[in-house]
Amino acid sequence: MKYDISALGNALVDTQYMVGHEFLTEIGLEPDTMTLATADEHSPIIKKLESMGVDSVSDCGGSATNSLVAASYYGSECHHVCRVADDIDGKKYLDSLKKAGVKHIGFSKEESDMPTGKCLIFVTPDAKRTMSSMLGISAFLGSKDINYDAVENSKIFYIEGYMVTSEENFGAVKSVLSNIKNKKTIKALSLSDAGIVQGFKDKFNEIESYGIDMIFCNDDEAIAFAETENFSDAVNFYKNKTYMTIITKGSEGSVVINNGKEIFSPAVSIDPIDTNGAGDMYAGSFMHAYLNGLDLSKCAEFANYASSKIVQTFGPRLTPDGYKEVLKKLKKS
Repeated sequence: MKYDISALGNALVDTQYMVGHEFLTEIGLEPDTMTLATADEHSPIIKKLESMGVDSVSDCGGSATNSLVAASYYGSECHHVCRVADDIDGKKYLDSLKKAGVKHIGFSKEESDMPTGKCLIFVTPDAKRTMSSMLGISAFLGSKDINYDAVENSKIFYIEGYMVTSEENFGAVKSVLSNIKNKKTIKALSLSDAGIVQGFKDKFNEIESYGIDMIFCNDDEAIAFAETENFSDAVNFYKNKTYMTIITKGSEGSVVINNGKEIFSPAVSIDPIDTNGAGDMYAGSFMHAYLNGLDLSKCAEFANYASSKIVQTFGPRLTPDGYKEVLKKLKKS
């Protein structure tokens, strides 16, 4: 089967909470970042939240997953390269992908004692999200979890930047990139988190060396990858690259840099509730629009609109009907 988008990323069951900044200070997390944790480290945090009676919402997440779900609901044929265990969360995860129409290879056969990954997401009153991820079995994604034919027969292969944090995950990324022989397959990369970029810059450079065609990032991640002091210098850095760079700038909008030219698209004016998943929604929406032949300005306009709908929602996804409503915007373009 031929696919529009295949993606490689972590499979995480997300639980999202509304908290104050003082809570982040109490548990030792820096606002608006992603950190890795163990199940033992998560346990006291969850107990504290339960004792506080904090409202939460739980769903199957992961950065690349959220992008694929959006694109799939729009009508793209999607395949996910990720790893889940044969446990309650794993079954929930695969059922979520199935409902969204995203294909997957199935349960992992090795490291069966490892649980499906989890992520605690804390949303503060300024609408920013802070994440604590327990990768579980996802950290051990390997060649047996990869359908190389599916990737080879995809128009876009999308890599979640968080995959650099595990040697096994990074090995899987390199394995897939090494096996893509179809020169028409667009290789796309999400930078995911500025701190991750700074901490694993050598691995991002190695991914870039495989001939990346498209990079998605926010302005902080763009600066971190370019290793510049400011955004203006980062833009000049990407203007000299052969690949397309798509940079989100929150309430300002987004910038597409391609062939030395800069295309700015203003954001939709909204009152933000929760920024979690906004970048994922943007990437999935942009790729879908791009594959449907829209020019770069229209792709960015649609992606800005789509991500604005996520920012007005508590949680990283819309309802199926919500995606259908967003798609109407594309059809009017």
